[in-house]
Amino acid sequence: MEVQEWLGEDNQLGADIWNKKYRYEGESFDQWIKRISGGNEIIARYMKEKKFLFGGRILANRGLEYRGRKITLSNCYVIEPPDDEIESIFDCAKKLARTYSYGGGCGIDISGLSPKGAKINNAAKETTGAVSFMDLYSLVTDLIGQNGRRGALMISLDCSHPDVEDFINIKTNLDKVTKANISVRISDELMKAVKNNKDFRLHYTREATGETIERYVNAKDLFQQIAETNWDYAEPGASFWDRVQNWNLLSNTKEFTFAGVNPCAEEPLPAGGSCLLGSVNLAEFVDKPFSENASFDFTGFKECVKASVTALNEVLDEGMDLHPLPEQRESVHDWRQIGLGIMGLGDMLIKLGLTYGDEEAVKICDKIGFAMADMAIAQSALLAKDESAYPGCNTQEVMETPFFLRNTSKATKELVSKYGIRNSQLLTIAPTGTLSTMLGISGGIEPIFANYYERKTESLHGTDVYYKVYTKIVEQYMKEHKLTDDSDLPDYFVTAMTLDYRQRIEMQSIWQEHIDASISSTVNVPNEFTVEETEDLYLYAYEKGLKGITIFRDGCKRTGILTPEEEKKGAVAGEGLKRGDIIEINDDIIGKKRKLVTGCGSLHCIAMFDPYTGALLETYLSKGSTGGCNNFMIGLSRMISISARGGVDIYTIIDQLNSTGSCPSYSVRRATKKDTSRGSCCPMAVGNALLDMYNEVQEELKNKKGGEPHQKVAARAPKPKAVKGVSHKIICPECGEPLQSEGGCTICKNCGWSKCM
Repeated sequence: MEVQEWLGEDNQLGADIWNKKYRYEGESFDQWIKRISGGNEIIARYMKEKKFLFGGRILANRGLEYRGRKITLSNCYVIEPPDDEIESIFDCAKKLARTYSYGGGCGIDISGLSPKGAKINNAAKETTGAVSFMDLYSLVTDLIGQNGRRGALMISLDCSHPDVEDFINIKTNLDKVTKANISVRISDELMKAVKNNKDFRLHYTREATGETIERYVNAKDLFQQIAETNWDYAEPGASFWDRVQNWNLLSNTKEFTFAGVNPCAEEPLPAGGSCLLGSVNLAEFVDKPFSENASFDFTGFKECVKASVTALNEVLDEGMDLHPLPEQRESVHDWRQIGLGIMGLGDMLIKLGLTYGDEEAVKICDKIGFAMADMAIAQSALLAKDESAYPGCNTQEVMETPFFLRNTSKATKELVSKYGIRNSQLLTIAPTGTLSTMLGISGGIEPIFANYYERKTESLHGTDVYYKVYTKIVEQYMKEHKLTDDSDLPDYFVTAMTLDYRQRIEMQSIWQEHIDASISSTVNVPNEFTVEETEDLYLYAYEKGLKGITIFRDGCKRTGILTPEEEKKGAVAGEGLKRGDIIEINDDIIGKKRKLVTGCGSLHCIAMFDPYTGALLETYLSKGSTGGCNNFMIGLSRMISISARGGVDIYTIIDQLNSTGSCPSYSVRRATKKDTSRGSCCPMAVGNALLDMYNEVQEELKNKKGGEPHQKVAARAPKPKAVKGVSHKIICPECGEPLQSEGGCTICKNCGWSKCM
């Protein structure tokens, strides 16, 4: 089999991703399958059928240790939290560097560090606080390369820490902690205080001195601060920590504690713990798709889950000696955590004719989730029968956890009672952005992001031409039903930006019922989504039992920082333009038109203005003919437009147009027909027309707002400003196409580039 046969002849993007990210030194597809499957023929078959794929680190690295490569098969780790002493803080940075060098991402919790102002016995006398060390860890993340990428880092802090407000606000400074995600551990105690509008105690006791630092804040104000900062900057994320600790197979095990979460937050882990990932593609288990008789193949699905649990345990054993640090090897040996998840949920629901988030969709996901959890636990018990349970397994404690009782059948309970279980953690839903893009399906539990994407090509006439590239599932449906326009699609073709956020939460909530780890998932909301709505979303997520939530508002300030600084394409209007920045134009502009008479005929002038400030944005000039003069006008209009969008005010532009001199044809026509527009050449006529249209727009805005128009002289013309309802695109640094937020990551559907948010 060739890779194009596997992915589809028209899926060049998928083939490119495979070649770039997972193929090793020219190996064939069959050689790759053999290497990655480790000789497991059953899992090799599921991979060829696109029903299962390992996580990215396994797909890229498995088997390469025999060729002298220092690699890990785990995607991410949680580093042991630093103790409240300088040696431990910097030792943590050392552990980060070593883990990054093997290709792993990291999570760190800094709740154990002293708050700002605590007394210390050195030259400083007082500590600079827990938050002050975040830049250290961010710097390490930036320094250590991973084959052209940078490592991923999550830093968390408990909501009761006295530095929590500084933590929440640290990334409002776009120059601080640029290489890390941040998340607040939110407790039930805080949420209770929020609901009752009570004060909440922030406190910390230094073990070394016994000093206690405490103060009280209004809980609702603190919660609003989290919501508002997220609304504006897409961070911090929220981890509902009591839910994290209480909904798993280890919630009754006193010897076990979670130390933090991985960068995408789907894996709460102990100190040194790692996430070893794989995902089942739900879209491939639909029989008779797009028909009234469509159904989900539960039998085939459960067999795939069974095989996947076995395969992940094989990889766990194989990779035991490949972890970068001794404490990581010890943790993996003791707790044997794996993370089997899903992808293709959005595609599956469309194939079944169900609307994402609706009652029927939630019901079938409840059934699928239970089947997955029950089978995974049962297979882990059978592995324990053959190879022993994980070292810390107390079977009775496991069987009494609320998660186990909710997610096991009678037969599975009997198996676990006999043999224990091989793994203390089994299920997670990780971001599968790159994997799902390679396969051409929706990622994780996300709905499809859009029905189509716009692609740009250049016509023979030198102008940009945009065309639709339909999402694969949309294309399949349209071909089968002979549709030519996506507007004719059924109502169940909903997308990430058209869903009510409650539908998103409902779906994540039902899956969390069946997942013992957590879920990496991004709730995309439109630009006009308010701070109050963001707060309500957090509250709803908490009430529905989520372990965490990531919110991304279209057009938030983080839009401008997700793309590396040196790769930015364009400017965000209203933020002040740097040299080379260009203001983007949105659809709600004000258009004006003038027909001018020049020395050699008619000249059509169209100008576009900002609807809020009236600033000039774009100009189109056409003589309605061909030849040198028309080409000159086209070039002139482009130069005017780029000057306006580069922040040059209209008066400066008009001054330059008025300094171009006179044209002989104007003198002749003025003497004969006497109908030329004001000016002595085409550029001057255009400048006068632009000024007239600009003043007209200002008058209209004055009447609309009931205020005074902008002065026509002296002061420079106003610049455009950012407005609600405008979509701000995040640009891919490799190909320049828009990125999308999915499952805690940003992913380019054009070239496959991705990174943790």
